[in-house]
Parts: sequence; structure tokens; C-alpha cells
Amino acid sequence: MNREIIDINDYTILLEEASSNNHLIDSCFFDEPVIAIAFYGAGDVGLKVKFDGKGKEFHHTKGMVLSFYANNKVEFEHHVSRLKSLQCLVIATTIRNIDQLPNGEGQIFGKFLHHLIHPEDHFVEGPVFNMSPEMFQLVEQFFSNTYQGEIKIMFYKSHITALLSHYFGQLTKLQNAKLNTSQLEKINLAQEILLSDLENPPSLTELAHRVGINTNRLKIEFKAQFGVPVFKYLQNQRLTQAYNLIKNEHKTVQEAAWAVGYESLGSFSNAFEKKFGYRPSQV
Repeated sequence: MNREIIDINDYTILLEEASSNNHLIDSCFFDEPVIAIAFYGAGDVGLKVKFDGKGKEFHHTKGMVLSFYANNKVEFEHHVSRLKSLQCLVIATTIRNIDQLPNGEGQIFGKFLHHLIHPEDHFVEGPVFNMSPEMFQLVEQFFSNTYQGEIKIMFYKSHITALLSHYFGQLTKLQNAKLNTSQLEKINLAQEILLSDLENPPSLTELAHRVGINTNRLKIEFKAQFGVPVFKYLQNQRLTQAYNLIKNEHKTVQEAAWAVGYESLGSFSNAFEKKFGYRPSQV
């Protein structure tokens, strides 16, 4: 279990990473009330939020962004297992610090996350959606950087600004293209089907049939929800899982490629380098 906490510009940055062959529960509390955005990278860890006798569970966290208000009565439980490792980046601030945030970010928080700044419970959930590929790559860079000291802080400052810019940009797109509840459930079901079998995913036509929507509508609404076309999303998830297999489970490049459905090692390596900026053998 690796946990790092850094204070930067009235933000608190929390980086958590863990993997285990057995079932492991990692609990996290905040000492004072915070407004936070949690970005979940590779691993698909299970999450339970517990507060005041109530609770909320998230079973598919890979690529998820969760914004929330939480005080010290809220417990976050991460359930880590062999196939569900933890990789979570949290950017948090307090209500009293909102007006002190740089670059007018306090006003942006107030505009988009008003109900978190004026909470009505111990835990208040804000927007939840999936990261765009650009956001996912930025999150991955937090966990893969090797800088130290002042250079590391400089790196974090620049990447926090970039990540929050993408976050609020994505939030704007989603608010401008809201789906009705029934349609949203079908799109989320399509995502779950893809994630359940990365090695042998259904065709686009089969996927549309299984969720009860026509192919063109699936393509349009899936991209509106997740920021990328269906099979670009699938490729990103395959490559991210392969990265996790190599880094956290010490699989060979060939084993990782096969596990996520690539038969050609060359095609896998080229796609991997295009996404992450380096070859899988360099992980």
C-alpha cells in the first residue's frame, strides 16, 4: 500500500496505490470537511462510501471520476483484490479555501459544484462520469513520474491545473448533452458488457442488440457519455489493463497482450506506445 499526501496551492493531493493477491480493505477518512474530486486509474478497485448508517457502492471504478463533499463522519473503503487493484488520485480543498484557489478556480467550483459547497448531509455526491482519454493519461502520469523535490511539486502543479481543466470541460459537455435516464442506463450497460470481456468483446451490432438500442444511436450516445467512440474506449481499457498487468502483476509483455485480446505483439506494442508514450517493455 502506497499513500502520498501533498499540500499545493490550498489543495491537498492524495495519491493511493495498492495491489494484493488476497482481499484487502483500505479505509480512508478526512480530518476536516472537504470538497474533492477522485480520479480512478487502472485497477477497477471496489469502493464503499459509509456515513451516518447509510452507504453507497461503486463496483466499476476504473476510469471513474467522482466528485463529493465529505466531513469526518464519512469512511471510504477500497476493496482491493488480485484483479481489482487500487490507483486513486484525489484533489481536495476545504470550503474555507474555495475563495483562495488560483486562476479563478473557486468561481468555477461554485458554478459547477454548488451543492457540494453548500452541503446538506455528511456526504454529498456530485457528478460521476468516466474520464476522457486525456484525463486518464494525466492521471497515469501522476503515478508513473519519478521526479523529486521542487521539480516534483512543479510537475504536480501543472498537472493539477490541466486535469481540472479537462474535468470541468468534460462536465460542460455532459451537461450540454444530457441523456434521459433510460438511455443512460443502456449506455452504461454497454460499458459494463465491454469491460466484462476485454479479450473477446461483442461486435458493435451485437452490443447494440444486447442493450436494446440501434447501432447509430449507440455510437452517438456512447461518445457523448464517455468522450470517445465505442471501440476507441475498448482499446483504451485494454491497454490500461495491460499496463496494470505488466506493472502490478509482473506479467510479460506477451502475456499482457494475450490477456487483453491482442494476437500480434507488434500491433499491441505500437498501440501501447501511441497511448502512453513509451513501449510496454519500458513499464
